[in-house]
Amino acid sequence: MKISIITVAFNSAKTISDTIESVLIQTYSEVEFIIVDGCSTDNTVDIIKEYVPKFNGRLHWISEPDSGIYDAMNKGIKIATGDIIGILNSDDVYTLPTIISEVASAFVTANIGVLFGDLHYFKGQDTFKSYRKYSGRHFKPWMFRWGIMPPHPTFFVIKEYYDRWGIYDKSFDISGDYELMVRFLLVKKIKYKYLNIDMVAMRLGGASTKSLKSIIFDNSRNIIRACKSNHIYTNFFMISFRYIFKIVEMVNK
Repeated sequence: MKISIITVAFNSAKTISDTIESVLIQTYSEVEFIIVDGCSTDNTVDIIKEYVPKFNGRLHWISEPDSGIYDAMNKGIKIATGDIIGILNSDDVYTLPTIISEVASAFVTANIGVLFGDLHYFKGQDTFKSYRKYSGRHFKPWMFRWGIMPPHPTFFVIKEYYDRWGIYDKSFDISGDYELMVRFLLVKKIKYKYLNIDMVAMRLGGASTKSLKSIIFDNSRNIIRACKSNHIYTNFFMISFRYIFKIVEMVNK
């Protein structure tokens, strides 16, 4: 079973080496790594090129203009040849060399189409120091209406479902991952499994953690739109309850 990991990058020179290294050291042998760069103006592409020989033909990359992060993710999905697809941000890392092996084993032993687990947030370079935990342990699809979703960087999907039910809606600037998961897990009811592992260390300061305005207003607006586009009712008051879960996560980090 081949697993494709897609990383989208733009001016990621400060962090992408850590991301690539965390994929390179994975013990699972059938890993295809795809990096989609959006014409970076720093030395991101030079760093990617340095790693190509180390992957022995398993690292593929492109660098060209795109219309946003979800357009870039879609490019990666379209060229992926794996049976399973996961997406890892260009400033995040897998926590252990065995993560992809654990993912592959779960897909083999369970009759599932989707898998997700836990991640933790970190600051700076200390990937092992948890600032806050983000767990998929208690997630159920009905929670989408209340603004709650599984951790996207831990989200693995059988490629067939992208072919069957569509890829990311690139009209979203943020929360396109939310819309896709609503579509897959709540509308199409794909069978899923929670993997009880801290899978990813996510660096604070990414596209979804930039500012209070982004968290409260832009994210909320896009979450409501994601639900309504799939004929799922929600409203601003309902999705505001997700902040309670965030507070609990910070307490239990």
